[in-house]
Amino acid sequence: MTGKSIPARTVRTRRIAFSYPTGSLDRHYVQGDLVMSHIVAVLSGLFPEGEDFFIRSVRRYADQVTDPELKKQVSGFIGQEVTHGREHRALNDRLHDMGYPTRMVDRFTHYLMIRSDRLFRQKFQLAVTAALEHYTATIAECLLRKPEAQALLGENEVRSVLLWHALEESEHKTVAFDVYRTVGGSERLRINTMRLTNALFVPIVVVLTAISLAGDRAAYNPVRLLRSLARLRHSPFLTRDMLEHVRAYNRVGFHPDDIDATELLERWKVELFGAEGSLVDHLK
Repeated sequence: MTGKSIPARTVRTRRIAFSYPTGSLDRHYVQGDLVMSHIVAVLSGLFPEGEDFFIRSVRRYADQVTDPELKKQVSGFIGQEVTHGREHRALNDRLHDMGYPTRMVDRFTHYLMIRSDRLFRQKFQLAVTAALEHYTATIAECLLRKPEAQALLGENEVRSVLLWHALEESEHKTVAFDVYRTVGGSERLRINTMRLTNALFVPIVVVLTAISLAGDRAAYNPVRLLRSLARLRHSPFLTRDMLEHVRAYNRVGFHPDDIDATELLERWKVELFGAEGSLVDHLK
């Protein structure tokens, strides 16, 4: 993107906080679904250290960003990711108290990210960040776009934190990508990094989810476990359009804005943070 101006977009750091009073969440808080409750807990456990890694990888190149619009977006990106990490740590503490191994997942992610810092060159780490930001934006926009995805979350505080997180993931989905291009990241490295990410990310989530389920007595009920696994086949997060959005990243010349979410974002900004938004009372 060197030589091209960065389109204006709002990447706003919101001062927000969520709370999880004891007893406010059911044991299987994703509408009673056994496996999905553990998957969401694992993903939440991955987020804090992952967000810290994203911040480090982008911040290292911040002094090479000269476009004033991108500089502003980088600042918003860092602010949003710091807040995401903080709020997911609070959620993870509550999930830990409920029996989910979020602290183990956090320690594993910390080790993985620190090893990446030490072993791999910084531009590769930025490419990893851009690839994973595409993953999170794809999941986020699925959640915001599909009522059946939202219906999985019920009406608890986990729903609130995930909808807020999804909105901001979509808001800043281009930032790490644009920084990568600005500092001369190649298409070859970008695409190969996503191929590696595809090969590792899903297996890591599957293994961690299996470990999480192994600590849940409900998972030893074969009928309940098999029914929950069968429902995954119809998950709104595993549809063909989701897979196509992930794969689009491997196209030469791809940019996250190729998947336009402008109207979706405007609708959810009003839904969550408009005058009568459902999360206005969460803002500090």
